[in-house]
Amino acid sequence: MFGGDTSALARADDVLDAVEAPLSLARGKVLHVRFLDDREENIQELVLFERAAELYQRLGDASGEAAALFWVGCWHQVVKGAGATGRPYFERSYALAKAVDDRMTMSYAIRHLGFADRDAGHFDQARERLTESVTLRREIGFRPGEAAGLVALAYLAAETGDPTAASHHLDEAQSVAESSGAKAVSGWIEQARAHIRF
Repeated sequence: MFGGDTSALARADDVLDAVEAPLSLARGKVLHVRFLDDREENIQELVLFERAAELYQRLGDASGEAAALFWVGCWHQVVKGAGATGRPYFERSYALAKAVDDRMTMSYAIRHLGFADRDAGHFDQARERLTESVTLRREIGFRPGEAAGLVALAYLAAETGDPTAASHHLDEAQSVAESSGAKAVSGWIEQARAHIRF
């Protein structure tokens, strides 16, 4: 303002958007974890994820947009229980992430597409997608996520009448969780063993 360099105005919005986008995404994730802890919905979570997606798109950041769109879909699927509403966000997230080889975001989007398929009764497609998620997580060394993916495969195996496969997935998940210090996932494995009839 005082120096008279108006050229800075042309760059200002992009600079600020580049700060706001990851901050919005991070704040939304914090609200999502709070929801998982107390099951109290906060609409601000969706507002933050949608804002992050808008900003990342404006910036031309496909990886960031893919991540934000995943979380928009997750809000619909997990918080609202509306998997069909979340599906197009997961599909767009996966496509954008694949285009830039963001395998972490791909692993999340395809995992939740698998959940949507399971809920719709498309078990073979659900298994394919959940398996792809685990494979992607192995490739990038995301061990806690790999363990979580194996738990999801165990539940699906049990639901489709294959307790042997379910037990195998849980044993493998336990090994991966213990070796990577994923204590929360170890708790999920214990819950799965209690709920699944072998």
